[in-house]
Amino acid sequence: GTPSPTPSAMTPYIAEFVGTALLLLLGDGVVANVILKGTKGEGAGWITITWGWGMAVFVAVFVTAAYSGAHINPAVTIGLAVAGKFAWAMVPGYIVAQVLGAMAGAFLVWLQYRSHFDITEDPDTQLAVFATGPAIRDMAGNVISEVIGTFVLVFGVLYLAAPSLAGPNGDPGGLGALDALPVGLLVLVIGLSLGGTTGYAINPARDLGPRIMHALLPMKGKGSSDWGYAWIPVVAPIVGAVLAALAYFVLGSEVPA
Repeated sequence: GTPSPTPSAMTPYIAEFVGTALLLLLGDGVVANVILKGTKGEGAGWITITWGWGMAVFVAVFVTAAYSGAHINPAVTIGLAVAGKFAWAMVPGYIVAQVLGAMAGAFLVWLQYRSHFDITEDPDTQLAVFATGPAIRDMAGNVISEVIGTFVLVFGVLYLAAPSLAGPNGDPGGLGALDALPVGLLVLVIGLSLGGTTGYAINPARDLGPRIMHALLPMKGKGSSDWGYAWIPVVAPIVGAVLAALAYFVLGSEVPA
């Protein structure tokens, strides 16, 4: 068989970078395929987008779970830390890796669909490939939407996360490889059921990293990166994650004998 990678080849931080890059390549990639002009998937609709994102999570988690616990989301990292399932000392490094990975994934989507960006005149459509935006702009409602969506994500993840992987001893807490499909399905149902309001960022890195790339990359007819909205998909998911961790404490994490 092929030799397994040396422990130094895929550190937890590199794994979070790679996993989040894969997440955004496939996640923003399905958005590009559905909404940009002249693609093979143009007009394929919301079901295609939500399935694409769910499967993007599945792929990103099964590739990186063994190395980092596959958080691929600062809200998940913070939620696991609040719940005592992940060492706080590793949180900043994970978040930096996740944001950089999201930027890399968004860059690859731009590279893949560059000619389609060029013929898509609507600047809002171009931005929508990279970053989320509200269907109805209502700051309080948009915050609540992202809090609820991320609460469901992190609450579900906490019950998936194997306690044996977890803890202050420095072991990454998170999802085992066998839990890749359940978390993909969890993200799928959040998109189907709760995504119609804000586009379910539920992940600060997923929105911020690509939004930065939208601001930096050359595109014909490019408009605003909508920085006035950008704080909501960063702050609200963290609030939702912390509330999920608190609910997990209150409701009890131990399975009764």
